[in-house]
Amino acid sequence: MQTNSQFAVAIHILSLLACYPGEPLTSETIAGSVTTNPVVIRRILGSLRRAGLVTSQPGNGGGWKLTKEPGTISLRDAYTALQSGSCFALAPKPPNEKCLVGCSLQQILQDVFEETEAAMTAHLASLTIGDIVARL
Repeated sequence: MQTNSQFAVAIHILSLLACYPGEPLTSETIAGSVTTNPVVIRRILGSLRRAGLVTSQPGNGGGWKLTKEPGTISLRDAYTALQSGSCFALAPKPPNEKCLVGCSLQQILQDVFEETEAAMTAHLASLTIGDIVARL
């Protein structure tokens, strides 16, 4: 099972931009901090831009900046900018409905997953990029 690190990278990007207010950073500079390819950074920045969290400035001396104060950008904002659908998934094939467990498990798991994700996103909403920067 593969894990997705885009959320962690998005928090890194937003925190880095918060540490350089008013100074546009290139995707190459950000990639150097994250130690990944600038293409990966640009892909995540695109999602963050669509969510209204960052903006880009083209041309010489251009780059990326936050659109809001770090204390107003919640971790849930970053999470929802990247997440499409639930972070939990049911098994790809439906279980055997004649099985004692299989006949009910899908709905039980769906309920548990929804409750868990709601609790997680509520916690993420209580933390901001400003909080993360203050911990650095």
